[in-house]
Parts: sequence; structure tokens; C-alpha cells
Amino acid sequence: MIRKLIQGAELYNKELNSKYSITAAQLNCLLALYENGPLPLSKIAKHMMVRSSTVTGVIDRLERKALVTRERNSPDRRVIIIQLTANGKKMAKVAPPPIQQRVYDGLQQLSIKKRDQIILSLATLTKMLDVQDLEVM
Repeated sequence: MIRKLIQGAELYNKELNSKYSITAAQLNCLLALYENGPLPLSKIAKHMMVRSSTVTGVIDRLERKALVTRERNSPDRRVIIIQLTANGKKMAKVAPPPIQQRVYDGLQQLSIKKRDQIILSLATLTKMLDVQDLEVM
């Protein structure tokens, strides 16, 4: 079962890469900007639930693809605002929803009892894998 979940995520990533030439992390970044407007790196990281250092690499790659730009328009020169380009906006509009959205939508169709069962099962799995205490942003 876990193997199927991992394979599903891998297939999703391959589809994104082959059809849109972006990764899931890049898509999540584009969508954060599309839904919230121009943002500093730290805010993008919060929306993506990752560290700012991770977002820096994602932004570098999106900038090379001309999907985002970095702008300094704050009195504080350390603050860099990331903004979608016209191509970035187009990509955000046409790309498929993130895989997390598919899971969320599927869970919403289940009864509360069934969702609670899934949550309990996932909690048990994380304990088995000893990952319940990992820092997730």
C-alpha cells in the first residue's frame, strides 16, 4: 500500500515534469504566488511548509525558466519580493492541482468516521517509522 502511494507521487511528478517542465515544489511555489500575490521568500516558505533555504533553490530554477522575478522594492534592501511573470501566471492557471489537493478532495468525500480511521492509521504508521517527532514546517 505504501509502495502504491509512493508510486502515485512519483507518477504525478513525472507528469508535471514531462507536460509542464516543473517539479511539484515549483508548482506549489507558483500557486502560492498566484493565490497570494508577490511575497518575500519567508512567506512563500510558510505557504509551502518548508524552510526558506529550500525555497531559494526553487526560486532560482523558476527564475531561470522566466516564471518569476526577484524585486527589491522595499526600503530594507535585504527584503526581496518574488513575483510571477506573465508566463508564471499562465503556468499557474493551466497546471494541474497539487497532489495534496487531490488527497484533500478525496478525503472530503469520506465520512468523518472513515477520515478518523485514516488519521489513526497514519499516526500509527508514523510511530512505526519513528518520524512523528520530525520537524515539519
